[in-house]
Amino acid sequence: MRFLLTILLAMSSPALAQDAERGEALFSLHCASCHGREAQGNGPMASVLTVQPSNLTTLTQRYDGVFPVERVVTRIDGRDPLVSHGSDMPVYGWFFEGQDVTAKTASGQPILTSQPVIDLMAWLESVQQ
Repeated sequence: MRFLLTILLAMSSPALAQDAERGEALFSLHCASCHGREAQGNGPMASVLTVQPSNLTTLTQRYDGVFPVERVVTRIDGRDPLVSHGSDMPVYGWFFEGQDVTAKTASGQPILTSQPVIDLMAWLESVQQ
């Protein structure tokens, strides 16, 4: 009985499987045009944006040494919209929707988002200076 309960509990809570390599590919495809291939805010489209893209390699530095999971997740998935874009950031935010998985914030709070956002976040965390 205990074994069955363990299996049921494991199946009911999604595991956080991050794939930074897949995140890098997603970044190259969906984000690099504004944020640059190295995520430093210098992509080829940056000059035409009202608000310049930020250097995403300094997120941890700007948040007192803690990678801002909640901020990154909510900005990518559209819960924290970037008004200067005139729409969700990214404008193809629908791509990042899907079956929810759980990430944990620095305080340990769970936050739901999609697998592509988790993968992007893993790559962004790996390129922090």
